[in-house]
Amino acid sequence: MAFYIARRLLATIPVLFVLSVIVFLIIYLIPGDPAAVMLGDGASPETIEALREQMGLNLPLLQQYGRWIGHALQGNLGDSLFMRQSVRAALAEHLGPTLSLAVLAELIAVVIALPLGIRAASRRGEAADKALTGFSLFGITVPGFVLSMFTVLLFSVQLKWLPVSGYKPLSAGLWTHLQYLILPALSLGIVQAALLARVVRSSMLDVLNESFVKTALAKGVGERGIVYRHVLHNSWLPILTVVGGSFGTLIAGAAVIESIFNIPGMGQLLVNSVQRRDYSVIQGVVLFVAFAYVLVNLVVDLLYAIVDPRVRLQ
Repeated sequence: MAFYIARRLLATIPVLFVLSVIVFLIIYLIPGDPAAVMLGDGASPETIEALREQMGLNLPLLQQYGRWIGHALQGNLGDSLFMRQSVRAALAEHLGPTLSLAVLAELIAVVIALPLGIRAASRRGEAADKALTGFSLFGITVPGFVLSMFTVLLFSVQLKWLPVSGYKPLSAGLWTHLQYLILPALSLGIVQAALLARVVRSSMLDVLNESFVKTALAKGVGERGIVYRHVLHNSWLPILTVVGGSFGTLIAGAAVIESIFNIPGMGQLLVNSVQRRDYSVIQGVVLFVAFAYVLVNLVVDLLYAIVDPRVRLQ
């Protein structure tokens, strides 16, 4: 087990290195001088040159990367030119809303997808299976921002159960905190649930065709016992893969939903930074999100070894 964990940890090092290079080069992908773009057309040559020196843009490219990655490894991602604070402080300030939204959306997706996928697999070809197919097509084809508009119209405008937009931290109370997150989490969670339910169904159908399931049926084991104790237990690997990937996607892809519902999370920070051309913050957000995505996938890989001992043996 320890060897497996060490191998998976070592495998993330080249991935993180490549990610760091790509994030560093973001500032050079824009046309023109980055300092001039950040300051705008009205900036004097002296001001532009001062910013270039402050950002180290007058150094050789390899030296700039070494300086940047050295500071990043120490937790120093630079300073925002517009928010008058460090990038690390800006990330810490906006991380909580995004994590709360992603966790709630993932819970909604799992709560919806698991029962639907299990029911569809155990009733293959029947009405429940066909209903899941329709739900999956709906969730995959309808974008989250369109779904959010319908949820706002129903639950906020018509029923007046939930606030239209905004955000309240957990310190304001758990229910108050959840009230502002339910609609955006539903918009994200339903889309993820459609994909996850399909994977649950497909994975369980593969296991249902295994010989040990037929043997259990021949021995008189009840359908409920077979589904939950044997089939579901042996279907967790692809389900874990999709859950882990969807959680990383929720963290990385919440920008549109956060903008619609005015949630001060990482997505909104990224959108605002792009509009202001605040490249230090853009680099910091992209690096953090990429690192979080790699970390989630690493945790999923480690869970494989716990769920299925055959992974460790391989």
